[in-house]
Amino acid sequence: MSVQPMSVVTYQPCTFRGPDPKTEMWSSGMFDCCQDTQICCLGFWCPCCLACQVSSGLGESHCLPLLDWISGGPYPPLIPPISLALRSTLRERYRIQGSIADDCCMVTCCSSCSWCQMARELKARRSPTHINITPTAPPGIVQVTLHPSQPTYTLQATPMAGLYPPMAT
Repeated sequence: MSVQPMSVVTYQPCTFRGPDPKTEMWSSGMFDCCQDTQICCLGFWCPCCLACQVSSGLGESHCLPLLDWISGGPYPPLIPPISLALRSTLRERYRIQGSIADDCCMVTCCSSCSWCQMARELKARRSPTHINITPTAPPGIVQVTLHPSQPTYTLQATPMAGLYPPMAT
């Protein structure tokens, strides 16, 4: 059995991506509970259930938010750590403007409203992307709506030369 010399990789080609700017806004305000009465009612009557649904929607264990209620023993924590972590995760995932200090204030001062806002955001982000092709538009024009609360964008599609082989006729 012979030993092969090891080659050490000293340079790994890659593309550097700087931090993504947070350009998005929340799809609804903190106190816009009337936008979705189902979420509002669940947040009012059973906030634990709503928090578990949001946590599951973010890909975490649905039982994770329950740690906020049981972590303090007889005295709940001043700042709910799980609520704070999940809110900042949602904000970072969707590049929503804000800071950890904003998140801390929201989950501490009005936890139920914060969970309702997060649930509405997940619901809005899960709605399908609308791609409208206008039949009267010239060929190559596509209208795209990326988010229901965002405007519709008109795109000019230009064929890339040499990308596809010519079709046989």
